[in-house]
Amino acid sequence: MGKQYEKETICIQSGWKPKNGEPRVLPIYQSTTFKYDSSEQMGKLFDLEESGFFYTRLQNPTNEYVAAKICELEGGVAAMLTSSGQAATYYAVFNICEAGDHVVMSSTVYGGTFNLLTCTMKKMGIECTVVDPDANIDELNKAFKENTKCVFAETIANPALVVLDIEKFAKLAHSHQVPLIVDNTFATPINCNPFEWGVDIVTHSTTKYMDGHAMSVGGCIVDSGNFDWTKYPEKFPGLCTPDESYHGITYTEKFGKAAYITKATSQLMRDLGSIQSPQNAFLLNVGLETLPLRVERHCYNAQKVAEYLESHEKVAWVNYPGLKSNKYYELAQKYMPKGTCGVISFGLKGGRKAASDMMDKLKLAAIVTHVADARTCVLHPASHTHRQMNDEQLKEAGVAPDLIRLSVGIENVKDIIEDLEQALNQI
Repeated sequence: MGKQYEKETICIQSGWKPKNGEPRVLPIYQSTTFKYDSSEQMGKLFDLEESGFFYTRLQNPTNEYVAAKICELEGGVAAMLTSSGQAATYYAVFNICEAGDHVVMSSTVYGGTFNLLTCTMKKMGIECTVVDPDANIDELNKAFKENTKCVFAETIANPALVVLDIEKFAKLAHSHQVPLIVDNTFATPINCNPFEWGVDIVTHSTTKYMDGHAMSVGGCIVDSGNFDWTKYPEKFPGLCTPDESYHGITYTEKFGKAAYITKATSQLMRDLGSIQSPQNAFLLNVGLETLPLRVERHCYNAQKVAEYLESHEKVAWVNYPGLKSNKYYELAQKYMPKGTCGVISFGLKGGRKAASDMMDKLKLAAIVTHVADARTCVLHPASHTHRQMNDEQLKEAGVAPDLIRLSVGIENVKDIIEDLEQALNQI
């Protein structure tokens, strides 16, 4: 964009830049295919000799402009949209891993991510070692192997709300010559800038705060361009040796800092096809335009609700990084000084049954399998999102059996607190 604008301006102005007489608002390119005047032109696209659009499974203009906006928000060099946050996580890891490789992962990640890396990708021959993100460096170093290819974590864990010591994990990963991949869904680029602290690749479930209205499922991968794959060609052959499925192209030689995303698009998206629909990308872009406003309100409301819950006699514990009593308060102030997220976890003195009873009494807040949109909602992870985990795995993931995940919306905070009050009074 020339001048480096602030994030509020990027959310409005970046991505689609209409020329004279073109639509002011990003169009939906609802087409599977794109016409060319000659066979030669089309051939150059298939050879990756020229950039352009020829089939929406690989690239679509609507998606491209939205990815560019998210890329600029994160301060990266290249980005791609995917059909879901799960697809983004899978592609981000699988782009540099294959059978026989190994991943180090924080134990407190989202349950779906935990299952993907420890179970499904294990069937593909990719091994995963789970680590406590609060462990010291000596303990964390023990998790690495000769075949380790990356480290995966979350800036703010879902739903454990563990704030990652990003600098510590970046230095750890780089000391083992591998990139750090971090899911920045909860913090969003409005509240956290992972690349500034040494993260190499960022993923998002755009379904959450970025969309913000629970309308469209999607994901995104952003590459910082800072990890030098060519320093370790034996570790990353997919990027540093010829790809015979693309006429012997070596991605790092031909595309430089864009190598990682180019490979993910032209190879993984080509073969696996988890593309975000242009309609969903359009809706995502509408959400992005108000992201800074909504995130500020989410954080303000969540802080007030967390303080209310902390003082309530029926509440056993509250976990929110914005509370000074929270063990991650200092880390949150370091990495996210403007605020963390709108999600709170807490437990009741009556335990698991009380949690269930209280949730059933809520009128404004809905019980849904979702988080981080405009409406206040609740979930019991041990019964829902983390249901596939046993008690030991739940403990490792920081998910207590009585944990209630409360996603505080952008309604008037007085109404949210009154809803909680009436529900708590009935148990």
